[in-house]
Amino acid sequence: MPEKSDLPQGTLDLLILKVVALGPVHGYAIAQRLQQVSRDVVQVPQGSLYPALHRLENRGLLAADWQETETGREAKFYRLTRKGRAQLETETESWARLTEAVGLILRLTEGGAE
Repeated sequence: MPEKSDLPQGTLDLLILKVVALGPVHGYAIAQRLQQVSRDVVQVPQGSLYPALHRLENRGLLAADWQETETGREAKFYRLTRKGRAQLETETESWARLTEAVGLILRLTEGGAE
């Protein structure tokens, strides 16, 4: 069973933007997708997910409409705005630079070089 992992500050927003970029989706499906794709490492509680969705919507990065789900219930479906797509691109590039830099540091040997 994979161990759950705490997300670094700001990472949840990036992950939400990425999932929503794939197409309109409701909150519960976002949480499921993150958990599924991460092989259960990323598990986002409702108490973190919905405030993040509202924050992203208030910042103009997401837009939302009430629609019927596949089970017949009403849910808020989120989609990426133009501003959200630009933010996703910027944050993805920043995350890639950071993970590459951290990887370089973690590969240091005792002698100080790779």
